[in-house]
Amino acid sequence: MQNLYRAAHACLMQADIDQKLVGAQQLYTAWQQGDLLRDNGSNFPVQPILIPGRPTKPELVHPKQVKQRKLSTPEGRRALLHAVAHIEFNAINLALDAVYRFRELPDAYYGDWLQVAAEEAYHFSLLRARMQDFSCAYGDLPAHNGLWEQACKTDHDVLVRMALAPRVLEARGLDVTPGMMQRLREVDDAETVEILIIILRDEIGHVRIGSRWFHYCCAQRGLEPDATFRQLLREALPAPLRGPFYTEARLQAGFSAEELEQLVDMEKNWV
Repeated sequence: MQNLYRAAHACLMQADIDQKLVGAQQLYTAWQQGDLLRDNGSNFPVQPILIPGRPTKPELVHPKQVKQRKLSTPEGRRALLHAVAHIEFNAINLALDAVYRFRELPDAYYGDWLQVAAEEAYHFSLLRARMQDFSCAYGDLPAHNGLWEQACKTDHDVLVRMALAPRVLEARGLDVTPGMMQRLREVDDAETVEILIIILRDEIGHVRIGSRWFHYCCAQRGLEPDATFRQLLREALPAPLRGPFYTEARLQAGFSAEELEQLVDMEKNWV
């Protein structure tokens, strides 16, 4: 029987794309079948991970160096697919790191994040196949490392990770995906729209998982969730989250109506 934390770490550090994708799916299946063993991790201590397993490409650059192109062109759609694929690849690693790193949670926590890793791997596979239709492969274009940088900044506390990774970074995807889908419909790219529909559906669930465990951690520590989230945003972000916010999706993903009002108010009154 495999050790859960060692197995998650091995997949996290796997640089080969195909092996990582298969490994993420196999880990979730193994957990469902009861084939992964938890222990206190004393014989496999948690370490900082500055660079997770990833191929040598794409080249990582500053976000401002990642060019924005119009979706009315094949080049623009190729760039969009590559950018979203890069997010999904990093999201696999983030989910695996959430399993490997934080070890004092209920079993349901690990099942949730192994499910997320498997679904992110599926999303990446869909995007990679679609990129082939545009004569593009993952790594052909530069990308930025913002998602993993956030992982490093939140590796000290599961409450902070749950607040700032799924409930900020992934939730931002809920806000912007409908607009991307509309622009793609305008250029008759139904195939890519269908992939984004799947991703949006699953990402609502992923943010909901983050919300669930954020609230769990707050309850364990006697913290009020809305005030705690607001405080973490002010401490961690250089600027407020920008609307418009996809209210329906965020509500489904575990945000309260009060939290959404606070996000709008913070954008207006950020000091």
